[in-house]
Amino acid sequence: MKIPPGLVICACLVPLLPARCPAEETEFAIGPEYADAPETKALPDVPQGKIVEFTMDSHESKIYPGISKTESGEVPYQRKVAVYIPVQYKPGQEAPFIVAQDGLGYRGVLPHVLDNLIHQKRLPVMIAIMINSGGGDSLGSERGLEYDTVSDTYAKFIEKEVLPKISKDYQITFTKNPEGRATMGGSSGGAAAFTMAWFHPELYRRVLTYSGTYVNQQFPVDPKTPHGAWEYHENLIKRSVKKPLRIWLHVSENDNGHDRDEASLHNWVMANQRMAAALKAKGYDYRYVFAKKAGHTDGRVTRQTLPAALEWLWHGYPIQ
Repeated sequence: MKIPPGLVICACLVPLLPARCPAEETEFAIGPEYADAPETKALPDVPQGKIVEFTMDSHESKIYPGISKTESGEVPYQRKVAVYIPVQYKPGQEAPFIVAQDGLGYRGVLPHVLDNLIHQKRLPVMIAIMINSGGGDSLGSERGLEYDTVSDTYAKFIEKEVLPKISKDYQITFTKNPEGRATMGGSSGGAAAFTMAWFHPELYRRVLTYSGTYVNQQFPVDPKTPHGAWEYHENLIKRSVKKPLRIWLHVSENDNGHDRDEASLHNWVMANQRMAAALKAKGYDYRYVFAKKAGHTDGRVTRQTLPAALEWLWHGYPIQ
């Protein structure tokens, strides 16, 4: 697929360059060369937050007891969770937070970015919940059920089973203000992040996705959304009242299905371009980044853009 016309090459998405993106621009192209943003590394004299990890067993969940079944019942599974707590957080203080799907994949970069941007007062003092899925991938898997289903079930799982456990076990008070709640992820984890906010904007208002799976991978099929997450740009966004969401999204030139046709409902580049177009037409606060000569959830793109993406995502939220 060719590079979309009209995208701005923007220095603010390239580390070490001081220029700023024009405020009126919302769509950008980066690459084909990439460099890690300095904020993705531990910087001298910057205090490092604490990371606690635990495992959730499927038998603890009423919402996701397990998708695989035998004659004796569901096949058990486990998910790992890591929670980042900045040194500036005081127990009892109501904290903004971000939920990262496939979260252990961000463990090596997200805490460093938060350490540095919180210290530099570019982000609020916030908690990060880095949570993995129940395992597998795509159709018929636990991860597919959780991430690719177009419904509010996953948001309920986070709200009713994950946040209360973390709050109780680690003495963290999560804000109820939806402006202080963000969610992020890559691939199907990105689609899940968007779905959380789409169905519950009273809970989440800020969304960040890398190579979002806005394609048709939903299983089982739901007649209300027969094309799965493809429905977001095909029908749901344009036909729904604008929601109070702020959305940062990315796709790569060589992303999954980049050479597949529209009928496949499985072209990530086409899907994300149409997401950007649908959000623009509806007047959403959004930013769309197209990464040249990059692939699906490309780590080079994440490490270059994550600090600027988070700073844009949290624009307008008070920093103390």
